[in-house]
Amino acid sequence: MQHAVGAPLPPPQGPGNGPVGWSHQAQHPGHQGPPAPGPARPPMQPPAGPPVQPSAGHQGPPAPGPARPPMQPPAGPPVQPSAGHPGPPPPAPPAPQGPGGQGWTGPAPHHAPAPVSRETTGHIQLPPGGPVPLPAPHAEPGTGNATLAVLLIGPAGAGKTTVAKLWAARRRVPTAHVSLDDVREWVCSGFADPQAGWNDQSEAQYRLARRTCGFAARNFLANGISCILDDAVFPDRPVVGLGGWKRHVGPGLLPVVLLPGLEVVLERNAARSGNRRLSDEEVARIHGRMAGWYGSGLPIIDNSTYDVETTARVLDDILARSLASPPAW
Repeated sequence: MQHAVGAPLPPPQGPGNGPVGWSHQAQHPGHQGPPAPGPARPPMQPPAGPPVQPSAGHQGPPAPGPARPPMQPPAGPPVQPSAGHPGPPPPAPPAPQGPGGQGWTGPAPHHAPAPVSRETTGHIQLPPGGPVPLPAPHAEPGTGNATLAVLLIGPAGAGKTTVAKLWAARRRVPTAHVSLDDVREWVCSGFADPQAGWNDQSEAQYRLARRTCGFAARNFLANGISCILDDAVFPDRPVVGLGGWKRHVGPGLLPVVLLPGLEVVLERNAARSGNRRLSDEEVARIHGRMAGWYGSGLPIIDNSTYDVETTARVLDDILARSLASPPAW
């Protein structure tokens, strides 16, 4: 139905009448629909002047009737609007929903930006481990709060690992224990077991474990943690033994020899299992080579008659004297 120019506007559609989502004003030619939802602002006013003459073929609003689905555009090329007629505006997006699903036309809520965390957990800068220097003289009994690196030397069955763990656990300051045998056994596939015979491969794995232990000791010391290492170092191979430890740790390393009698070593070795248990002949041979530490100038503890706690206490006393007067090695 066409409306004459200048005729009054038809009455608005009642609820439930007309196409869903369209208002009468949106359908009337020459009249712009409501703006898209956004921040609250004054409604737009229609332009002044007489209404624009609708173009030919433009249908007015349908007669009131039962609700029906939105009208679909006819198939074919889109119809171009006539000059001066912008055509119907695009459908507006759905209005935001307020609490309870009701329509809400007020301004959008303002959300404050989330506070930025200033924490840097997981990015603690660690100082690099350099060669350990000679420790400063110590006045109080025992090693006290001194930060130091210790090398506990002895044959298999001397009790190095047990004594080193107890000494580290009883100190009043942070102290780490690193066993060369434990590090050497990190190699799972291709492990060169010395019981099968000493060769170039077992020698290479031994040197690699010693270097790894040395790096660990330097890193612990650089971060204020004392360290005690244990190893079976032979006096007749000074370049491979003490020389290697001094290169990897530093001149501040304090070596102490733990050397009980042969009978005690054989008894302790018999209580071992796995690849750490050696034959009696091998234990006797190693013990004989360790006897070369006598006369070397290094402090020696004969713990044949000491229990573990007594040995750890004697070790601490010897280390206190070494802090006051470091041994020459």
